[in-house]
Amino acid sequence: MILADVPRQLGRDDNGMLMTPEEFDAVEDWEEGFRYELVRGVLVVNPPPSIGELNPNDELGYLLRSYRDRHPQGAAINDTTPEFTIRTSTGRRRADRAIWAGLGRNPDHANDRPTIAIEFVGPRSRDRQRDYIDKRREYAEAGVREYWLIDRFRRTMTVFRGLKEETIIAEGETYTTDLLPGFELPLAQLLAVADQCARSSDG
Repeated sequence: MILADVPRQLGRDDNGMLMTPEEFDAVEDWEEGFRYELVRGVLVVNPPPSIGELNPNDELGYLLRSYRDRHPQGAAINDTTPEFTIRTSTGRRRADRAIWAGLGRNPDHANDRPTIAIEFVGPRSRDRQRDYIDKRREYAEAGVREYWLIDRFRRTMTVFRGLKEETIIAEGETYTTDLLPGFELPLAQLLAVADQCARSSDG
């Protein structure tokens, strides 16, 4: 049921509105084309992901599903989806991709925290603050076991495990994790997709 003081539809003009997590969850209709987060009680309306984020994310989804469907240990993945809202202790964060792994069953998306959260860094300086600092802390506090931050500008992927451990993957390296046994992520493959999108946009 919609709470009394919350509009039935929220959109770009509602950026900065004060809300509780319960009010955010109760909204039934959102203006399409934007991403909505709740950060320390404030509604944040972000522009939609760029093609430089969408296409590498789609490529990553393909690699994950290929592993799930074809690898002998692919059943480690229970589900993966783009654009998933993660409940944190202070609000709601929109992850570029979420992975549930090792549950041995289909996840309950409303209650099971993703095992892995993934973000593709945007071009703005505030994107870096949000992704490298704020979301790292919030995802760790929410119980996300690994946070992959793919940065096409620095040509790296940083893997955060909680607040104390991080691993930097260089462009020519391949990432593996015990959470997805046998899965290999060649970072250069994702960056090549992002580069192709950038060239198309410039042309």
